[in-house]
Parts: sequence; C-alpha cells; structure tokens
Amino acid sequence: MSNLILFSSINFLWYAFPLAAVVSLVYSASRYESPKIILLRSGRLFTTIIIFMALVLGFLFVVQR
Repeated sequence: MSNLILFSSINFLWYAFPLAAVVSLVYSASRYESPKIILLRSGRLFTTIIIFMALVLGFLFVVQR
C-alpha cells in the first residue's frame, strides 16, 4: 500500500527537471557574463541539484519502509 503512495506522486517528480534547469541557468547567469561559462556552470549545477534530490528521495524511501 505504501508503494502506491510513492508511485502516485511520481508525476510531480517530472517538474523537478525543468525547475532545476531554470534555477541553475538563472543562478549561473546572475554570476557570470560569458555564455560559455554560464552553460558549463549551469550544467554542473543542474547535475548537482538532480543528484542531491535523488539522494534525498532515496533516503526518504528507505526511511518510509
């Protein structure tokens, strides 16, 4: 039964990817001026955000059990 709760909210997880992309682009654009550096730094920040959110999701899944 508890697995159904996790799977019912999986659709909301798809919002995390564009949100992380926008946050990383805006943050990088506010700190750097070169488009090349902005894209490199935002890609790195996007990856960091997604990995962190995946770790938190995994931790919460383990704690839920």
